[in-house]
Amino acid sequence: MSKDDQLHNKVTFAGLLVTLGIIYGDIGTSPLYVLKSIVGATPINSEVVLGGLSCIFWTLTLQTTIKYVVLTLKADNNGEGGIFALYTLVRRTKRKWLLIPAIVGGSMLLADGIITPPITVSSAIEGLRVYTPGINTIPIVIGILAGLFIIQQFGTRLIGSFFGPIMFLWFGMLMVLGVWMISYNPGILWALSPHYAFNLLVHHPGSLTLLGAVFLCTTGAEALYSDLGHCGRKNVQRSWIFVKTALVLNYFGQGAWLLNHQGELLTSFKGANPFFSMMPSWFYGTGIVIATAAAIIASQALISGSFTLINEAIRLNFWPKVKIKYPSNLKGQLYIPSVNWLLLMGCIGVTLFFRESSNMEAAYGLAIVITMLMTTLLLSYYLLLKRAPLWSVILLLVVYLSIETLFLIANLGKFVHGGYITLLIATVLITIMWIWYDARKIRNRYVEFVHLNDYLPLLTELRKDNSIPKFATHLVYLTSADRKEEIESKIIYSALQKNPKRADVYWFVHVHGTDQPYTMEYKVSELTKSEVYRIDFYLGFRVPTRINLMFRKVVQEMVQNHEVDITSRYESLNKNNVIGDFRFVVLEKYLSSDNELPIYEKIVLDIYYLMKPITLSEESAFGLDTSSVTVEKVPILISPGREINLKRLN
Repeated sequence: MSKDDQLHNKVTFAGLLVTLGIIYGDIGTSPLYVLKSIVGATPINSEVVLGGLSCIFWTLTLQTTIKYVVLTLKADNNGEGGIFALYTLVRRTKRKWLLIPAIVGGSMLLADGIITPPITVSSAIEGLRVYTPGINTIPIVIGILAGLFIIQQFGTRLIGSFFGPIMFLWFGMLMVLGVWMISYNPGILWALSPHYAFNLLVHHPGSLTLLGAVFLCTTGAEALYSDLGHCGRKNVQRSWIFVKTALVLNYFGQGAWLLNHQGELLTSFKGANPFFSMMPSWFYGTGIVIATAAAIIASQALISGSFTLINEAIRLNFWPKVKIKYPSNLKGQLYIPSVNWLLLMGCIGVTLFFRESSNMEAAYGLAIVITMLMTTLLLSYYLLLKRAPLWSVILLLVVYLSIETLFLIANLGKFVHGGYITLLIATVLITIMWIWYDARKIRNRYVEFVHLNDYLPLLTELRKDNSIPKFATHLVYLTSADRKEEIESKIIYSALQKNPKRADVYWFVHVHGTDQPYTMEYKVSELTKSEVYRIDFYLGFRVPTRINLMFRKVVQEMVQNHEVDITSRYESLNKNNVIGDFRFVVLEKYLSSDNELPIYEKIVLDIYYLMKPITLSEESAFGLDTSSVTVEKVPILISPGREINLKRLN
């Protein structure tokens, strides 16, 4: 068993430490802003404090612990989590409606992620106001965010080794500060009773607004599920006991401090944040440094999660193919330049627009609660497929649709306070995903396939026809035909009619996307002895598509097994055992001007081809060496135009 597998499957100290550093950045830094948001600018009063703490505790228990840590983490795809991984578990049923919660949930998660780094870093840096009340934190926040995004291209392996210990220190600090303040007012623990939460929600006039602030304590639960593949379920579930204890103690410690200052305004204290205000003065500097480090780690986890989410979306055909880099050999670590810089611009824009973390709090959470609703729908369907008792699935739906709908209603008030920004971004993302997915479905529906066996004799004759100049020793076509007996008619046209391509050996390569994350398998079919081969690659949705390297590896293994001879067929080169040349042919499809389409399909395809120039070329998307690739443009005739009646004149 590899070191990675041990971290995933066994509960070890190293595994728990790694989990602290990767999984809990978002939810672990929520004490920086949740109670501050609940109290707001109104005088501190016990009803709001006790009711708010009770709501926080039961939200962490019902939403984060039971729904995500206990139930949802079981819906893993070979150890991988997240809404797209959950979708791959249920999509095999071919129910098209499942596509909607997957796309909506994924888009909302990405959109809300743009506000997470600014609010987390801003909340930590604003602690400097304990020393300098009027300090402008915006340049510092933007500087930290810019530095964080710039280092992504170099990989985070070195930095990642420090994440676990720093987050352990962070949670230890949360726990010690909480216990210290609770010792001065142990009565705050009465807020564990749901009575206080019920009383706040039923009798307090601004209960919905307060519930929107309470929701911030669980926004990281969805990210916790998305990052499951980095650490394994057992490590996440065990470490959550420590994390939840630290969070609850710190929240209640802040509550104890607030009760000691009833009737006063939070804004009258340095930093205007109970998290920093309850610290002893000699600890301010250390506390701010640790909080800033934790905020940076939380932001890093969000950025890495966004890369993973987009990579999965590309493999599911939800997102245009974009350049992906692999800065280290660490499993699952990748870097997507376009996403990185778009996220940076979004984070800077959010920081400049809202300026203060308190303003960001007013907009934060609206999109993520929609993601949670979508996860509930997919999870319920998954449990049905696993033959869970019907009553348990109905209970799950009733309980969590009720809780999350209540949170959604509470968060709707954030729309006018900036929530519209994340929803606008999410709408753009949903549109891109839907257009990209549906356009490919429309195009693929009209791809014409023919029986390859009908053309194998022609290929044999072509390779022997010395009147045609040889195109390559080995000619490789990428095919979208799932069955080895079929081939696109356009490939046959390219090989036999459009500049006939004589070669000694013909190869057809097809890539199957699997619902398992890290599948890397292949199958070779010899269609004509020593002349025509087909290779089928079976790649998981988190495996990079590097056809050039994979194809070379397969050919090497075939040579070792004496299945194929790849030496050059030119006489002078063959006697010196010179390897023959390989040339890939990629067919680039474009929309024919002769098409007459329904309005919807025309709009979808027009937008699709409008986005096409900014995406990776087909050869780059498949990881092909551009020096050995020929690209041919072929028209797609989806709907033939009207018959043209021409009259010949004598």
